[in-house]
Amino acid sequence: MAHAAPRPTGLATRGLGSDAAVKLTPVLALVYGYWAAAIQRSGGPITAGNVWLGIVSTVAFAAVYLAVLKLAPRLPREARALAWGAFAGIAFGYLYSLTGESVLRSAGNAGLFGAAVACAAFYRFYTTED
Repeated sequence: MAHAAPRPTGLATRGLGSDAAVKLTPVLALVYGYWAAAIQRSGGPITAGNVWLGIVSTVAFAAVYLAVLKLAPRLPREARALAWGAFAGIAFGYLYSLTGESVLRSAGNAGLFGAAVACAAFYRFYTTED
């Protein structure tokens, strides 16, 4: 007699829109903003422009992250994975562009990173959904 496999509990069934992900938003945004400011300052003194870049990066990252968290669960798994990949690729590309590399190299690396995240997200969504 065949029995159904037990359903996983915990993070695998809650998805990326869980309360833990929302509570983690300020931490992720602050790390991102600090990282952007640190890259842009390039070891030099802290300036007002550098501080503002960090603040604006923090707010923008948090706003887009929360928007993806809210909207992604409503999408089919393919579009949801693409949304997370695009978010990760754009966030990575912006940080990479602050290093002074060319726009073409920044866009290429961002595209590769975003594609990798989209593939990983699709795999996760495909294997954990009903």
